[in-house]
Amino acid sequence: MGNEESGMNYRDNTYPFRQDSTFLYYFGLDVAGLAAVIDPESGAEILFGNELTMDQIIWTGPLPSLREMAAAAGITTVEPFDALPGWLKKAGALHTVHYLPPYRELNQMRLAEWFGIPVAQVPDKVSVPLIEAVVRQRAIKEAIEATAIEEAVSISVDMHHAAMKHVKPGMKEHELAAKVLEVAHAAGGRLSYNVICTIEGQVLHNHYYGNTIRNGDLVLLDAGAEQVMHYAGDLTRTFPAGGKFTNQQREVYDVVLNSLERAAGQLHPGKRFIDIHALACEALLQGLKEIGLFMGDPAEGVQEGAHTLFFQCGLGHMMGLDVHDMEDLGEQYVGYSPQLAKRKDFGWKYLRLGRELEAGYVLTVEPGIYIIPELIDRWKAENKLAGMINYPLLEKYRHFTGIRIENNYLITATGSRLFGKPLATTAAEVEAMVQTRY
Repeated sequence: MGNEESGMNYRDNTYPFRQDSTFLYYFGLDVAGLAAVIDPESGAEILFGNELTMDQIIWTGPLPSLREMAAAAGITTVEPFDALPGWLKKAGALHTVHYLPPYRELNQMRLAEWFGIPVAQVPDKVSVPLIEAVVRQRAIKEAIEATAIEEAVSISVDMHHAAMKHVKPGMKEHELAAKVLEVAHAAGGRLSYNVICTIEGQVLHNHYYGNTIRNGDLVLLDAGAEQVMHYAGDLTRTFPAGGKFTNQQREVYDVVLNSLERAAGQLHPGKRFIDIHALACEALLQGLKEIGLFMGDPAEGVQEGAHTLFFQCGLGHMMGLDVHDMEDLGEQYVGYSPQLAKRKDFGWKYLRLGRELEAGYVLTVEPGIYIIPELIDRWKAENKLAGMINYPLLEKYRHFTGIRIENNYLITATGSRLFGKPLATTAAEVEAMVQTRY
């Protein structure tokens, strides 16, 4: 199933169109109102869609016909969209018809109608063999895909440098977010996800841009671009609004950076990402121990879950045509395997990727430290891990907010390669960039 245009507040005022990523991967047609079938027995590929009417051409202008676009994609058989239900009925009488999980309600309702099942049963009847086959193909990036992703990452680098150079105390978060959006569009792309641009970095997915940035604040920017083929970048940097980290901020920043570097050094084919996540958590606790916030053995602390007071989310995820690649197909198939089930305990349940790495994977590494007052209060009230957490000292960090540093990597035959052009990463590099004003 491809995607349709979708109205924001009335039918003709639509959200920006985004084609389904698996449809793009196999058919490459970035237009609305399409569906396609692959018959693995005959090798046939059939595109279902409608040619533009004259009423539509008045608004869009002349465009290539559907048959012309299909031919350019190597598809020779094109049928009207209304022919699809009959085709499915005929095929279903002779063969098994497989479909992928629909995440849009319209596609879910269509599948229910075509297969004659209640809407609620559509997710239960998706094809696991088809999901696994798609994941196997899309997870391994070809050279042309790696090039496209690196282009998206490099655009994302420019977005982050623009933010660092434009930030100044007194401006609103939305003013800074606008500079980030400008770079993505100027490069001929778009955002790969909604920008996180906040002085409240302890809120993991903070899309509120109404705060005034003050001197002494940390700005956490999580922003990435899609390039013209819709491959995604996903980077995060945290920088001081006034151009200089405080001693406390720099200490914590260096702890997060060390965790990132430790984890990146472990990126090799055959390594389980869940084990790399654990190593990154140990590095965070070791750094926090040196500061005085954690007491005890870091490895034991990870086993007990002490790190989840400071690092509640996962270390990274797959990346490609989706910023969380293939998340619509299910994390149990994309990030895990029959040999490795996803954990359900706090902190670990947010780890999107755990499986053994393979050459061709593209992924993020994004450790962080998030000081969440509400979570601290709950743990303190429960006296949770009181022998490991220095709660009195932690009170001095209560309003620290959060720090995240994120890079994107390609897994190679011998290790990994950092994607994108150089991006300010060390505390000194970040300070130097922020102090460079336009």
